[in-house]
Amino acid sequence: MKYLLFVFSAFLLINNASGQQTFYSITGKVTDAKTGSPLAFASVAAQNTTIGTLTDSLGNFKMRLPEGGYTLTVSYTGYEPQSIRISGTTAGESLTVALDAETKSLEEVSIVFDAEVKDGWDKYGQFFIENFIGQSNFSKACIIRNPSSLHFYFYKKRNVLKVIAKDPVIVDNFALGYTLTFSLDSLVNDYNTRTCSYVGYPMFEEMQGTNEQKYTWAKNRNNIYYGSLLHFMRSLYKKTLVQDGYELRLVVKTPTEEIPVPVKDPYGALRYLTDSTGVAEIQPTENEVAVIYHRERPEVAYLMMDPKANKNFQISTLVFDNQPTFIEKNGYYYPQEEIVTNGYLGFKKIGDMLPYNYNPLPITGDDKN
Repeated sequence: MKYLLFVFSAFLLINNASGQQTFYSITGKVTDAKTGSPLAFASVAAQNTTIGTLTDSLGNFKMRLPEGGYTLTVSYTGYEPQSIRISGTTAGESLTVALDAETKSLEEVSIVFDAEVKDGWDKYGQFFIENFIGQSNFSKACIIRNPSSLHFYFYKKRNVLKVIAKDPVIVDNFALGYTLTFSLDSLVNDYNTRTCSYVGYPMFEEMQGTNEQKYTWAKNRNNIYYGSLLHFMRSLYKKTLVQDGYELRLVVKTPTEEIPVPVKDPYGALRYLTDSTGVAEIQPTENEVAVIYHRERPEVAYLMMDPKANKNFQISTLVFDNQPTFIEKNGYYYPQEEIVTNGYLGFKKIGDMLPYNYNPLPITGDDKN
């Protein structure tokens, strides 16, 4: 994958596919949990999308969403935010979201402030960028606007680094044309186990740009979509894995080795089911599944990190918990915290993230010179 730059003047023509999509509307009201009073101008946003709105003077809201599932987050200054999982089956309901007044969080109580690292950004800033934004081609075009919102804590006894954001982390992705406002609860790196994980969610906002920039952004978005976790989940939902270039193998573990076993029927191996609402359910027969994407080679940056990696196609592993995973038509899956991505998909981080309402679009460019 290359960061695409165009030196010519391009006329951008995007045939908006939204006219071919099915949409549904949700309505609701946001109130104070104690008094029942409406909360005017509360924020209502679908996580990991570009879609959000504010309540009116009576606390009411209405949103129009492309078919699929989402996590709706409702927030208001001075109140604890609340998240609700929604889908097309929610369309006929009117949601009532009662927010509780904000209290001092357990995080604030439990942190030992002596553990905070002075000049934490200077010491751990690059580490944070590599493990949160990423090290891919497109991640290099990302800039964190407010690094001062990040606080770094190092616990010597546990050999653990914890990063907490006092305010949402704002990231400009100049390769994809998005500004991400990421509500980061924490990023935790355990140096003993060499595991790094973070909890939080982003909201996407389209950048304003010239026709040339929009053309580049559209091309770059298409570029990273194919082979992404979003693309994989949509292909899995539609049962088009093989047609879309994917191969699955179950990772069988013995006391001495891990054996990737090819499967003839990936949907049988995943125990794929659908319910009456159209939601897909999977629970693999083995907890770890190797995902091979044949249509793209790994980036050079990834091969530099792992010289033993296959150079001809992208190999990842998905580690599932001992419970079902549910997938909606738009690639939204839950519970999201129960799937761990390793290998190539683990290499891809915030700098290569696309919103759930993204769809690859046909693009044509005319050289106007």
